[in-house]
Amino acid sequence: MFHGIRRRALGVIAVAAFALTACGSTGDSGNADGAEPAPGDASAYPVTINTMFGDVTVPEKPKRVVALGWSDAETALALGVQPVGASDWLGFGGNGVGPWAEGRYDEPPTMLGTTEINYEQVAALQPDLILNTRSDGKKDIHDKLAQIAPTVGPPQDVVPYGTTWQQQMTMVSTALGLVDEGEQRIKEVETAFDEAAAAHPEFDGKQVGLGAYFGSQYGAYVQGDSRVAFMSEFGFRNKPEIDALAEGNFYVEVSAERLDLLSADLTVVFPIGDEAAKLRADPLLNGISAAQQGRLLVLDDQTLISAFSGGSTLATKYAIDNAVPLFAQTLAG
Repeated sequence: MFHGIRRRALGVIAVAAFALTACGSTGDSGNADGAEPAPGDASAYPVTINTMFGDVTVPEKPKRVVALGWSDAETALALGVQPVGASDWLGFGGNGVGPWAEGRYDEPPTMLGTTEINYEQVAALQPDLILNTRSDGKKDIHDKLAQIAPTVGPPQDVVPYGTTWQQQMTMVSTALGLVDEGEQRIKEVETAFDEAAAAHPEFDGKQVGLGAYFGSQYGAYVQGDSRVAFMSEFGFRNKPEIDALAEGNFYVEVSAERLDLLSADLTVVFPIGDEAAKLRADPLLNGISAAQQGRLLVLDDQTLISAFSGGSTLATKYAIDNAVPLFAQTLAG
């Protein structure tokens, strides 16, 4: 059985987003008072994590963790660590996490910005560890954060927001002194992928076109994006004609004239900040060959769309459970 290009240790194909519905948020106040020490093995410290900015050393078990990167907070929560500050990349509101991570905070975190970071607000939380593992990888931002506390940025050789869920879990669990727990979380998700793939051998080798609609513009995801990696775990292959247009990013814009580029054995499209009904009524989308042949799936469940895009271990398991039946139904016609 083909399972994409999974690598068990630090993972593979990157995770990111086609568009950020929570761009530029400035953040709300939450709990900024004292925090209990994060669970973890104190004897493991100091620990060193290799990042695109070089080695980062965490000298001792952190007590106050700030999670800035895409799904860094959910990753910490999956390990039983509650950040004192977090960013809400998918606009969930509340504590900034999806329903798969609800109830994991005892006290609400201070909500922070996403693409626009208020460094004074971050510093006021007095963090002893900053997680920014899935981010745009800008060195000036990293350098400013590193002046506040040890900051774990993205791994080497990834596109912006291109850290895989495996890489993210490995880096975060190492920084938190919870390596064994991190490996267990990875194993749980990989087992879920394997079981779903075994149950649907018809997925293996099929080409897929993944797209999104944002701001009156369609786009397609390429190798280096979490959704492409997600599909590859079942044996789907991203359409080569789409990948050929990639230029170091995780998506490419698709003009109305070339919209049939999305057509494949299975085509999955979803809206960002818009209604699925608009896509279903779009004559251009309905005119592509995948739609004409009943191979087009328009996702309309915002929770599922967020899980499909979220990329944490918790979100990924939710997406496996809820998206796979839709893929199978669409392929079956």
